Amino acid sequence: MNSLPSHIREHETISGIFVADIRAYSDSRGTFMESFRNEWFPWINWEKIQSNCSISQAGVLRGLHYHFHQIDYWFVIRGRIQVGLADLRSSSPTFQQTATLELSEENRLGLFIPTGVAHGFLARTDATLTYLVNNYYDGADENGVAWNDPDFAVSWDSSSPNISERDIKNPRYKDLPVEKRPG
Repeated sequence: MNSLPSHIREHETISGIFVADIRAYSDSRGTFMESFRNEWFPWINWEKIQSNCSISQAGVLRGLHYHFHQIDYWFVIRGRIQVGLADLRSSSPTFQQTATLELSEENRLGLFIPTGVAHGFLARTDATLTYLVNNYYDGADENGVAWNDPDFAVSWDSSSPNISERDIKNPRYKDLPVEKRPG
């Protein structure tokens, strides 16, 4: 990973998270930008790429979700979100570390999230998030941990967000069976 492009940097808190500073080119007609290239992350197999879009109202919190067989690459095309991250990988040097950061149409950051890192977001405005994954959807690889797990204490900017029934039922990390904990 020592040959990363100059606009890609590893996150300072959680190992394996990468932030891309997206370059935009604007004129009187609008703006153009490359929001993703697979060569930015050459250690990932992008053979089974899938693109998704999440549209959320302000106040919606989605997560915390994690996968064993899928990485995510996020880019906000409209609005502003607060991303929450928690390293669930017991073998990671940053195990149990958490981080938050803002992604928005203004700051034009891309976010690479590896397997085993729980991730979610709070829509601070109405927001549209596009994201690429390196594997086709597999419901068996959809895992979650409580958005407000006190053992991780992700610092959300809301104490009463709008959360789906599914995410409300996510267990605390300490209650996850061993086989549901990333290694």
